[in-house]
Amino acid sequence: MARAAVPGRLTWRAATLAEARWETPTARTLVLDVPGWAGHLPGQHVDVRLTAPDGYSAQRSYSIAAAWAADKTGDGGKVELTVQRLDDGEVSPFLTDVLEVGEQVELRGPVGGWFVWRPSQPAPVVLIAGGSGVVPLMAMIRARGAIKAKQPFRLLYSVRTPGDACYAEELTRRVRDDAGLDVRYIYTRKTPDGWTDPPKRIDVATINTYGWPADFTPDCYVCGPTTFVEAAADILVALGHDPKRIRTERFGGTS
Repeated sequence: MARAAVPGRLTWRAATLAEARWETPTARTLVLDVPGWAGHLPGQHVDVRLTAPDGYSAQRSYSIAAAWAADKTGDGGKVELTVQRLDDGEVSPFLTDVLEVGEQVELRGPVGGWFVWRPSQPAPVVLIAGGSGVVPLMAMIRARGAIKAKQPFRLLYSVRTPGDACYAEELTRRVRDDAGLDVRYIYTRKTPDGWTDPPKRIDVATINTYGWPADFTPDCYVCGPTTFVEAAADILVALGHDPKRIRTERFGGTS
């Protein structure tokens, strides 16, 4: 998930691409080695900067998909980003289509302290994702799985078509192996064969049926394009959820 980068006092450091894999035809996961990486919280993001030979530079912020990933060996901590290509983008096409294993980018972070999940939070969790907004929520799911936390998670994941869903195989495996994790897909353009619901956007019925009820006092995380986030947050409030327990992260573009 990308946003406009916010300048800060963090230090830029070299990050080397150690591994890359395609999640969908337009979304690529980058596994970066970052020496001295102190780790991060699920939900945080980093700034990535590219610099051309003529000195021109551009930077964007991308959510971290990995769980913790501190550098404990001196060889580098693993920072995993899933980048959605924007055809008219300045940074994402390079990261998805050009950057090769062994090459470097500049990175700083982690950034953000509000849109995070901590294992000390005892409440059940509802995650609502639109498109690439699933990336920081996946970090939360992975962190929960890594420590075998008991808080039940429910993910509502809105995508255009089945082929646009990131981490689909991993999510299927995690749901199969973990009774505390549920995943519900909402398809806005095309559904899989045999899917009983027509294409639609997330609505009151969706969140009421597949999310946690308000009287469970869940922690709610909503991430995606601005209009998606606003609509989902409004529905949560209308269903009686405490606004103080609804954390949102938004970005430009479409879901």
